[in-house]
Amino acid sequence: MHSLMPRAWRLAAMSFVLLFSAARQVPAADAFRWPEGVRAAVSLSYDDALDSQLDHAIPALDRAGLRGSFYLQLSNPSVRARMAEWRAAAARGHELGNHSLFHQCSGSSPGHAWVQPERDLDTTSAAQMRDQVVVANTMLAAIDGAKERTYTVPCGDRLAAGRDYLPGIAGEFVGIKVGGGDGVIPSMATLDPLAVPVLAPEGLSGKELIAIVERAGARGTMVNFTFHGVGGDYLQTSEAAHRELLDYLAAHRKEYWTGTFVELMRWVRAHQRSR
Repeated sequence: MHSLMPRAWRLAAMSFVLLFSAARQVPAADAFRWPEGVRAAVSLSYDDALDSQLDHAIPALDRAGLRGSFYLQLSNPSVRARMAEWRAAAARGHELGNHSLFHQCSGSSPGHAWVQPERDLDTTSAAQMRDQVVVANTMLAAIDGAKERTYTVPCGDRLAAGRDYLPGIAGEFVGIKVGGGDGVIPSMATLDPLAVPVLAPEGLSGKELIAIVERAGARGTMVNFTFHGVGGDYLQTSEAAHRELLDYLAAHRKEYWTGTFVELMRWVRAHQRSR
């Protein structure tokens, strides 16, 4: 049949095939480049400065050779009582993040009957929140000496007396976690480092946690976990499930970069600017 096809048509058809083949070999233009060719990044974060994090989570991370981000509520008695342990964790490479002085949340939100009146975000002004968050950064610097910091919004509640307080503190942080979603970032190109969605797992198995990581790997983006209790306290993840996740990440270092949130956000900011 080729002899019956006009020569110009045959050339055009061949050109189309060659172009299509070449296009399939070129990486997607919006593919995000992680260091050392890894597929995706993983942030392991822990909120509220809980005893179970010092007792179980940090030792497990150390055994796996991984580093996590610990967001300290500075008024939590664990910070004062176990200051030396938090300082030692920071010296080993774990990040100490800002989770505010008093963990103010909106008392009017569903399920927030536990919010104390003096710590109700509904009656705390945006200016007061800014002052408290800045003071919390100063206190954290006295613990670990770090100059860059990230923040996790308590309860994901942003309205202080009806006004979003995050714009007033944005300049203080490399990254801010705001809560919401399944923790897997849809696109690194459109991610706002000052409004990063996170997943707060509770009661998930190790296999379920690993499946979430693999979804991020398939997208080439990142996953942000924010744990609370590990083998104790509240909003618990079992020690076994947590250990299974860490073992998987340790065994797949060439596929996933498990870094502190401040490290990940430094990389994201630098490479978003370079695109």
